[in-house]
Amino acid sequence: MTAIAQEATSHSGDQQARRNALLLAAATGVAGANATVVFATGALVGRSLATRPEFATLPISFFVVGAALATYPANMLMRSLGRRAVFMQGNVCGALAGFTGAAAVYVSSFWLFCLGTLLAGVYHAVITTYRFAAADTATPAFRPKAISWVLTGGVIAAVIGPQLVNFTKELTMPYLFMGTFVAQATMALLAMLFTSRFHDARPSSAAVVAGRPLAEIAKAPRFIVAVICGTAAQTLMNMVMTAAPLAMAICGHSLTSSTNGIMFHVLAMYAPSFFTGGLIARFGKEVMVVAGLSILVACAAVHLSGISVTHFWAGLILLGLGWNFAFISATSIVTDCHTPAERNAVQGLNDTLIFATTAVGSFLSGYLLDRYGWDSINLLILPVAAFSAIAVLGLRASRHRAIG
Repeated sequence: MTAIAQEATSHSGDQQARRNALLLAAATGVAGANATVVFATGALVGRSLATRPEFATLPISFFVVGAALATYPANMLMRSLGRRAVFMQGNVCGALAGFTGAAAVYVSSFWLFCLGTLLAGVYHAVITTYRFAAADTATPAFRPKAISWVLTGGVIAAVIGPQLVNFTKELTMPYLFMGTFVAQATMALLAMLFTSRFHDARPSSAAVVAGRPLAEIAKAPRFIVAVICGTAAQTLMNMVMTAAPLAMAICGHSLTSSTNGIMFHVLAMYAPSFFTGGLIARFGKEVMVVAGLSILVACAAVHLSGISVTHFWAGLILLGLGWNFAFISATSIVTDCHTPAERNAVQGLNDTLIFATTAVGSFLSGYLLDRYGWDSINLLILPVAAFSAIAVLGLRASRHRAIG
């Protein structure tokens, strides 16, 4: 955060965009613990409460379903109420998610726990719009950096989330993790301190009416490729991250080892954001998408080569780095596809498609792990990454032909 603050004070342009990006980076650092807690504990709590082993990852699937269901409505509410108002509502939902999770552990209810993770997913849908909100007031040149700045808040979340698990998991024994979900709720309430100071940039009513039909934008090749690549990055990352803690437990590794693995993974997801925007500006969005997909393939190779703690941790680090490059770059492509009047609808459609696919992948992750083992999940990365890379390279080639 210090590096970002120094850069923010050294530039005279984009002042409001820089302030918003800093506030949302801080909010991400606190609110981001929401997802980290769910992914670090969801499959483990699910396994202890579920009646069938293949349902162990279902709570995480509910998390993704909640995000998918809430994404488009949240974006439409932002168009009418403004982003800040919806951010505050999201914080309240995040607090309810944590308290519901704690209650589920207390009464040993699997389906109540799924409701808690569903609410956490709704909150996550709001949190993911922070990256777009930071780009609202930014110039085209600053937009990739604004998005990257917000995602650097995930570095803080990467530390806070796993440590919340480590330090609170046994506070309420014999109710393992109940204290963790109370802490999760507290983080959502703390995020209000930052989102309440966010400055909205809302288009006028006339501008909103002037926007193109969503169907027209959705047919554009650039938007289609952006969705394909963003979906691939998010779904593959989610599948591997969801299964990793459970796979590590099956392989005999400790809960601390799996929690620390998630911490290293989330750090790798967000720490590169300090320079990802600069890399995109230098090499281009399409090149950085391909770089990210290639790193996801390297993650699969590491996981397929062994099941030691080192293999899990190294693979999870590569998983986070690959996601960062591919997802931020795909998001930047989306911001090229709409005007200010169209942004809420287009961004909502993009994230809804991403989360809907991720929800399917999340449940598939538990099924594959139970029926076919850890290797099957990692093997799936190869064809998906290859197809996405071909799509984005084709887009780049067609653009060059048009210029030529």
